[in-house]
Amino acid sequence: MKGKAIARFTRVGPRKVNQILDVIRGKSVSQAYKLLKFTKKMATPMVMKTLKSAVANIGKHVDENKIYVKETYAGQGPVLKRLRPMAMGRGSIYRRKTSHVTIVVGD
Repeated sequence: MKGKAIARFTRVGPRKVNQILDVIRGKSVSQAYKLLKFTKKMATPMVMKTLKSAVANIGKHVDENKIYVKETYAGQGPVLKRLRPMAMGRGSIYRRKTSHVTIVVGD
């Protein structure tokens, strides 16, 4: 059995999300929940929510100790361009990065 969940257009850069995804890749789902509970990063709640969705997509009666996180990756989403005031009345563009997070769980 296999379950997949995709969180699209999340307001966190993909490099920051990949740091968390590297921690839970290959672990059992119950162990991944424990690791995410004590990880203090901004993207942790979003990864936890996506992982719960992937487990729910498998089915109802599933033992979390027998299911493993098979694939995790975060790709680049669209970049939101914003202006920041600079010296002498000019504006400087800064970019708010987004990402698409994919988590696949299975036996």
